[in-house]
Amino acid sequence: MRRTLIALLLAAAAPAFAQQPAGLEPIPEPPPMPAEGSAVDEPEVTIVKRGEDTVTEYRIRGKLYMVKVTPPHGVPYYLIDKEGNGQMVRDDAAPNLAVPMWVITSW
Repeated sequence: MRRTLIALLLAAAAPAFAQQPAGLEPIPEPPPMPAEGSAVDEPEVTIVKRGEDTVTEYRIRGKLYMVKVTPPHGVPYYLIDKEGNGQMVRDDAAPNLAVPMWVITSW
């Protein structure tokens, strides 16, 4: 009975020992959120139907940087302006990756 009472008193007094040490500085306020559309540039997406193809154009600040062409029957492909000079280069969605097929063990 005495041990239980002592354990309860110690458990009740534990929060008093868990107080913050002196000398801690308060956390500074976070910076204000940027005004809408000022600092964060989101791409402008335009979807156009050209013939049977669906063309999706991506622009930032009015400059075209990527075009996605989706044919009705086939795999979509991308035209990307990699150097920023206005020349679009085809970049297929499937990477040119050769997976090694080594035999590790055999039975």
